[in-house]
Amino acid sequence: MDASKIIRLVAVLVAIVAAFVAIPEEAAIIAVLGLVAGYFIEEERATAFLVMALALYMVSGALGPIWVIGEYLTAILASLSSLVNAAACTVIGVGIYNRLKP
Repeated sequence: MDASKIIRLVAVLVAIVAAFVAIPEEAAIIAVLGLVAGYFIEEERATAFLVMALALYMVSGALGPIWVIGEYLTAILASLSSLVNAAACTVIGVGIYNRLKP
């Protein structure tokens, strides 16, 4: 297992655990993990990743009305959305850098 898969796995696990347990500075941890994970997104998958980031942001609150588990599902999707959006920032930055370098 290479470093990119380990970082992605840890990032997703932190985002899921944060929905159930109060983690100090969880937003900062998720953001940093997302920024690092975004560096490992391949250039040919960047467009699909950015579309996924938008879609996840749009639907992250949709499961709230489900009884009992809706609150937890919404919290998981919101944490994953934060993670993916931070990674999207890195993808956008790397894309701009690659277009500007000679």
